[in-house]
Amino acid sequence: MWDDAKAMNAAALTLALIALVALVGGALAWAVRQPAFAYRTVVVETSLARADAAHVESIIRGELSGTFFTLNLPRARAAIATVPWVKTVALRRQWPGTLAVMIEEHQPLARWNEGALVDTTGEVFTADYDGDLPQFSGPDGRAGDVAARYRAWKDALAPLGLALNGVALSPRDSWSLAAARDDAPLKIELGRTNPDERLARLVANYPRTVGALVRNGTNVGYVDLRYRAGFAVRVPGFREKPVKGMASGTT
Repeated sequence: MWDDAKAMNAAALTLALIALVALVGGALAWAVRQPAFAYRTVVVETSLARADAAHVESIIRGELSGTFFTLNLPRARAAIATVPWVKTVALRRQWPGTLAVMIEEHQPLARWNEGALVDTTGEVFTADYDGDLPQFSGPDGRAGDVAARYRAWKDALAPLGLALNGVALSPRDSWSLAAARDDAPLKIELGRTNPDERLARLVANYPRTVGALVRNGTNVGYVDLRYRAGFAVRVPGFREKPVKGMASGTT
């Protein structure tokens, strides 16, 4: 090889190219970390309704450890997503030194179990909220199912003048509702089987059954729809009168 001039020239050229690439790469790596490429402006393009803007800004400033070229965008997005009420985060670089931040906030639909909230898409999140919300309860991972049922059943009960204040799903997939009419509470037990059909049965028969009792001044506090072809109601304070002449213990 040492006697082959062409081979020697080719080897020398290869080594020179490698050295040049390494030099250029090192120069670029050095250049992209220079203060000249640091972010000078951060713009939150979303108008925040519930998320704390100051908290968001502090998180962003804490994560801006890189430059326009070196900022770890996934890590920055994940950090901002830890702020209460933040649902999704999008970041966009704008030359020469601006970072645009787009935030989607959770829209609260109900309270979930103990201390959490569920948004309008059925996603569970944690945040402080003082407003009135219906109460959902159920097993982990079922918030979306409960939210979907709530929307459908709320619309079904509205024409009856009933406000749906809560939906509960038991670990055995049994459904129960907390409703109210003129602030008078009404619990509706749907059970496990065909809850939509059972609620439809109540809606169809409500005006001439429960509704009739309410119009006559009777406060109905409980409706049990876990029957094959009907339902039972419970009136608070009502006690069935014993039949005269029936001996105690008679079956």
